[in-house]
Amino acid sequence: MAADRSCRRTGVRTGAPTGARRRPSTAIRPAISPRGRMGFTVYRGSFTAEVFCDFLDRLNRQFDRPVHLVVDRHSVHRSKKVRTWLADHPGRVTLHLLPAYAPETNPDELVNSDLKRTLLPASRARNADQLADEVRRFFRRRQKQPHIVRGYFQGPHVHYITEMPGM
Repeated sequence: MAADRSCRRTGVRTGAPTGARRRPSTAIRPAISPRGRMGFTVYRGSFTAEVFCDFLDRLNRQFDRPVHLVVDRHSVHRSKKVRTWLADHPGRVTLHLLPAYAPETNPDELVNSDLKRTLLPASRARNADQLADEVRRFFRRRQKQPHIVRGYFQGPHVHYITEMPGM
């Protein structure tokens, strides 16, 4: 599986004073497999070790076999809390770190691109809650379209994952 984090914003700015305006945002963390399966979580706030460990718990429950997760070298992925979680769940999840500064080798970047291209231009979300609902609907739809999820692994820079053991 491959995983990456991403943040999406609505096109609407809040009514905060000028200079402090922020668009409501929703953070996502999808995980996809070459077999067409997908797991995801939608959350608000910063990407922390706790958020990632919760995500690992969800993957651990969702998949009945060991998970090999390809991730970037974000400090959260290498944190002590994550290493402790992995040690507490031996054999259930194995992290494979991508080279630094190589987003093109992560198929999850193609998921993020698909989300931007498909959902965001048509989005009518006026706040972060509506955006989170739209993002969840997008990912639930993709979970029912394994042929599209498998397609994320067909690019020349990401095809290597289909040849990894356990994938």
